[in-house]
Parts: sequence; structure tokens; C-alpha cells
Amino acid sequence: MSTESDAREFLASRRAKITPQQAGLPAYGGNRRVPGLRREEVALLAGVSIDYYVRLERGHLAGASEEVLDAVANALQLDDAERAHLFDLARAVAKRPARRSRRVRGPLPDSVLRVLASMTDSPAFIRNGRLDILATNHLGRALYSPLFPDRTARTVNIARFQFLDARGRDFFPDWEESMNTTVSLLRTEAGRAPHDTALTGLIGELVTRSEEFRTAWARHNVRLHHTGRKSFRHPEVGVLTLDFDAMELPAQPGLTLTAYSAAAGSADHDALQLLAAWAATEEAPVTGDPAAAPDQGRQG
Repeated sequence: MSTESDAREFLASRRAKITPQQAGLPAYGGNRRVPGLRREEVALLAGVSIDYYVRLERGHLAGASEEVLDAVANALQLDDAERAHLFDLARAVAKRPARRSRRVRGPLPDSVLRVLASMTDSPAFIRNGRLDILATNHLGRALYSPLFPDRTARTVNIARFQFLDARGRDFFPDWEESMNTTVSLLRTEAGRAPHDTALTGLIGELVTRSEEFRTAWARHNVRLHHTGRKSFRHPEVGVLTLDFDAMELPAQPGLTLTAYSAAAGSADHDALQLLAAWAATEEAPVTGDPAAAPDQGRQG
């Protein structure tokens, strides 16, 4: 799909979610032909002409100023992730540089891998925007062991495992929430890096092979993913629900370090300790392919 198509469908889908009552507008008549707001209502709320808003919703965002985009975002009551996505789409349509540098990436620095290895009490891993796991610490490798059936595997992709591996649904017991989060993160990344050929290839594969992914992808939902809770059904220790914190690596644009933890004394902390005991019996060193250049296909 083109960026213009993505922009068109994103704006239309957000408009469909806002009712006149939510927007503070009177709802005249009982028969509305469209769910949510009409285009003219969005134009009124944004302070632009109807013709101009219609042009924007057709995907012609290239000439829109930041003030206009802000006004449209306010009219549609976009959250932070949706607002950022709208600006990313506008940059992509206008072929302006992305809001964060995307360079061809070489191997992860040894210093980053040492930091990862030092986190001995928390499962942790580093991923890119495509949800490729590029490196893990000992406990992170143990937590995500179902994704690494080949002990020599260096990198795996969370989305590909989740949607295309028969074990994915079992490993993520909160399936609907986890599935929607994965799709939203990939949709967010697609707005940031529309020319990433590896990303478009992954999305094409998932759309073709998974009806659930295809349906969720069509919703155009996006999200930021900084902190929260996530559940796993691990084959060795059972279900554990862990808090996570995700931190972007400033010196490695586009990469995120995610670490999991559990409150001391909780059942999940006990399960985490059991996982650590199991991991101690496994050969699971910090992994990170020293020869990999995981973002070579990325441009823009």
C-alpha cells in the first residue's frame, strides 16, 4: 500500500471513532450515513475549509503545515501515538526526513551487550521497530526460549512467531491484547519508516498468511509502548505476568531495550526465580549476532 492510502485510511478510521457528542457538536437527525463525524464536521472543528479537509483525507498531506496537522489531530481527539503517526505519514508523503535518524546499522556495540548482560535479575532484550529480537541477556533468552527452537539462532521476529507459529497463541495467553499490541507497533513503525524494505516484506508476509493479522492491520491502530504488563505461558514455568519497561537507546536510533520484572514476594516473582533456576541449567548466553546489520534495508 502507498503512504497516501495509509494516510487516507488512517484519517477515515479515526473520524469514524468520534461521535458528534464526543466532539461537542449537536447531532441533528436520527439517520447519519457515516459512523462518527462527517468530513464537514471535522473541517469545522479543525478550522479549515471542507474542500481542504477532503483533500487531506484523500492522502494529500504533503503541503499541510504543522498547525493544520495539530488542528486536525485535536479535532479527531488523537492520542499521543496517533498524533505522532499522523505527522509521520505527512513526512512520508512529503518525502521529508523522518523525525529520528534512520541509518544503516552495523553490529551492536560491545558496550551495549555488556549492559544487557549485567541485568542478571531481569529478562531483557533489544529489538528494532520490526520486532526483530537482536540480542538478549541470559534470562531474556530463557523467557523467550520458544522463539529460539534452534539453539544457534541469533535473531527472531516476535510478530512472525506470534502469527505464523502454532505455538504463538499458547505462549501469549492474553491473545487479543497481545496481538493488537504487536500489530499497532508494526503500524506505528510503518509510519516512521515507510521505505524499510524488510518491514514492508514482513507486513506483506503477515497480511498474506494470517487472517487475524490482516483484520487487525486494517484497523490502522497505533500505539506507544513504554511500560505496562505482559503475560507469558512458558513451557517450563507456566503462566507469569511481568511488568515491562521499554527504553529507546539514544545512541542506537530505532532500537529499544525492554526489561521485565515482578514485585518481590509475588507469585510472578517466584515464577521468575523458577525461570532463572531453569535457565541456569541451559546454555543461554547473551545473544547478539556480531556480524548482523539488522537495518540495512531501511531508508528514510
